[in-house]
Amino acid sequence: MTAPVKPIPEGMHSLTPHLVCRDANAAMDFYISAFGARDGGRLPGPDGKLMHGMMWIGDSALMLVDENPQWGMHSPLGLNGTPVIVHLYVEDVDATMARAVEAGATLTMPATDMFWGDRYGQVRDPFGHQWSIATHIRDMSPEEIQAASKTGCVGA
Repeated sequence: MTAPVKPIPEGMHSLTPHLVCRDANAAMDFYISAFGARDGGRLPGPDGKLMHGMMWIGDSALMLVDENPQWGMHSPLGLNGTPVIVHLYVEDVDATMARAVEAGATLTMPATDMFWGDRYGQVRDPFGHQWSIATHIRDMSPEEIQAASKTGCVGA
């Protein structure tokens, strides 16, 4: 008797971003360079465009697909922006952001110690996706975060 199939595959989380990119293969190469992503496989379509890409950043999966307006799949470059920000926790936000910028990302918000206890910044990748990147630097209670939000200070 075979084991039952798990409804959520081994190693996957309940929520996985699936990014539509103009040139998803190049995006995967960028994420490897910028964020230390690991390539989990690429499935090209008959036209050479990426039908499905899988990556791992830290302990989380990221799926990618090439832009295909005929199928209603538009990249941020095709839409002239995106309302979505992908959040990435890392060990060293400053080093990660520097590596991303060196790989071709645009710095949109320098890393700063934030009132909620993270050192946090933002970059836009060459494919139009916005990334917030953070390192948690201080555990805070909800009351401490509320008080700090009024001054914008992390505290001592």
